[in-house]
Amino acid sequence: MRKMLMSVVAALFLVTPVWADNSIKEKGKEVGKAFKDAGKETGQAFKKGGKEVGHAFKEGGKEVGQGFKEMGKETGKEAKKAGRTMGEWFRDAGSKTGDAFRQMGRDIRKFFKGE
Repeated sequence: MRKMLMSVVAALFLVTPVWADNSIKEKGKEVGKAFKDAGKETGQAFKKGGKEVGHAFKEGGKEVGQGFKEMGKETGKEAKKAGRTMGEWFRDAGSKTGDAFRQMGRDIRKFFKGE
């Protein structure tokens, strides 16, 4: 009986490390799977975050572009008004200068005619 008990205990001692080895392997597989899943989730989160950031930049760019477009329209209108004003001034100055030269020519003619 003693020998039998010793052989059962010895068999259990031999089997227990195998169970422990299987348990460690299983835990290792679980840990590895957890890391793999965490890596996938992290990658997907970065991908989604990148899309959101890209979309935000795209929308921001559109708004900035619209702002420049409106500013350009306003600047163009003001430049057009300024151009018209300058053109009118030159036309008026040219007319007055022409009138002044014509009058001067009349006055010179009158002088030499003795009128």
